Amino acid sequence: MRLQLPYYEYQINYALHRLIVAIESDFCGMKIDLQYLHRLALLTSILGIVAFISDFGYSQSAAVQQLLDAYYFIALGIGVVSSVVRYINKTNVFKRNVFVFDSLSVCFTLWIYYHYLFVGVPFETDLLLENTIWVKIAVVLSFIRELSAVRFNYKRTFLNPAQLFVASFLILILSGAFLLRLPNATYDGISFVDALFTSTSAVSVTGLAVVDTGSYFTNFGQVIIMSLIQLGGLGILTFASYFAYFFKGGTSYENQLVLSDMTNSKKMGEVFSTLKNIIIITIGIELLSSILIFSSLSSQNFQSDYERVFFSVFHSVSAFCNAGFSTLSSGLYDDGFKYNYFLQLVVILTFVLGGLGFPIVTNIINYLGYIGKKIFFAQRLKRDHRPWVLNLNSRMTLITTLSITAVAFIAFYLLEYNNTLAEHQGFGKMVTALFGATTPRTAGFNSIDTSAMLFPTTMMVFLLMWIGASPASTGGGIKTSTFAIATLNILSLAKGKTRIEVFRREIADISVRRAFATISLSLIVIGFGITLISFFDNEKSLIDIAFECFSAYSTVGLSLGITPTLSSAGKMILIIVMFVGRVSMLTLVIAVFKKIKHKNYRYPTEEMTIN
Repeated sequence: MRLQLPYYEYQINYALHRLIVAIESDFCGMKIDLQYLHRLALLTSILGIVAFISDFGYSQSAAVQQLLDAYYFIALGIGVVSSVVRYINKTNVFKRNVFVFDSLSVCFTLWIYYHYLFVGVPFETDLLLENTIWVKIAVVLSFIRELSAVRFNYKRTFLNPAQLFVASFLILILSGAFLLRLPNATYDGISFVDALFTSTSAVSVTGLAVVDTGSYFTNFGQVIIMSLIQLGGLGILTFASYFAYFFKGGTSYENQLVLSDMTNSKKMGEVFSTLKNIIIITIGIELLSSILIFSSLSSQNFQSDYERVFFSVFHSVSAFCNAGFSTLSSGLYDDGFKYNYFLQLVVILTFVLGGLGFPIVTNIINYLGYIGKKIFFAQRLKRDHRPWVLNLNSRMTLITTLSITAVAFIAFYLLEYNNTLAEHQGFGKMVTALFGATTPRTAGFNSIDTSAMLFPTTMMVFLLMWIGASPASTGGGIKTSTFAIATLNILSLAKGKTRIEVFRREIADISVRRAFATISLSLIVIGFGITLISFFDNEKSLIDIAFECFSAYSTVGLSLGITPTLSSAGKMILIIVMFVGRVSMLTLVIAVFKKIKHKNYRYPTEEMTIN
């Protein structure tokens, strides 16, 4: 028998049903309103960055400055509301680290509000660009927070991963050129070609310059160049991807697949740990290097502590990213610095670590940790023996790097003993020779007069620039691994082997093909660059042009002094060569050609006559 409910119970159930529907509709409406709020916060933060750039880039009248300051507070207020509402609406989505970041950002913003509304005294600081810098820092933090919350899928863009990688550098270069054209970035203005050249050189971490960085650019302009070096050295997608992952707590499978290609991660689960390691290693080494550089400097060479601090930070970033930019007119060869051997040793160590590559540095850290545990906890680790902690890639890179450095050091010391090293004595000769042997491998700093080198030394520098740094590093060139594979291939052919074997491992065939493709493409690009510049600047000597082209492609930055005197066409050619050298010609080729699927057949193999 079916139970019959009284009429009033039907009415109650109906009323409850209507209430639930109303609540759900209101909640959905609130969700839509919150989406508009977050979009408004993103838009105001973007406009805040525009106001930030305008504030520093142009001289403002008192009325305009007041409007900009008022907008900063509006943008910060909307950002605070957006952050608070996220936790009210979706508390379970965020991680503890994100909560700490948001809490500090909100407290920082509220502190600024309190300071200006109730205290009424502007911030005072001698360490940064303006006394209202803290407001602008809060605006930048708000922009990073709101932009990182945007969902972006690499696979569903119009660009494939290689094209996206190339496009990110193009956008960064053009943005940098625009910023360097701002009136307050230079003392006397700069042409578009020179601004584009400087931006490309900074983003590609080359270091070639058409104007003197120290005297031509203002403090604001030098900060722009340093920022471009940092973003170009690590890649803007590295920062964007990690911040997005940090704030969201996860990402799509497709994004991990793309980023695993960009970061050379063997496992997709390691993608964001790799990005985290890259950022931590970079900040850690640059911070330590800045402290050591600061301690090596004499206060007599600087007018204030701020200049000394900025010099330390700028050269630390430039060295680790293998950029070679310096605020000194003659680089480290400048009077007051060329005999500072401790400074040179710190710079050498910094750019060598940057040039080794993040996977190598991480692997070395893990290996040293394993050795340390093995020494101090020998009894515990008897059953925990791990073979190949230092992997094949690290072994090949370290042996190649040390071998090339040792040979170059001995050759440079002997060849330049009575030439560019004549003004140094004893230990100073050795440090300067070591600097001269290591800096051509994409670092770009100079502690000697490069144009005064002997011809045999110049030829050796050609080879060192062409080889360059290690893979997955901030340096350029064909890379040490490519040179090592080519050398091992020659030895294998001489011994009659059909495969390359080293450390009881066989080098994969795809690695060999990539190595020789990289070598061929590099020579093609450099050859075209030399030919075209010789056509437009035929009054320049061939060796000077070749030196600039090798330096540009390998993102070294050493020069024989002809870069500022090149024609506009010659500069544009070097811009293209620097860009191609940074993203690599092989990446450009991959970006242009569409990948084809492997077929289930193979043609008959036939040998070609080689010699």
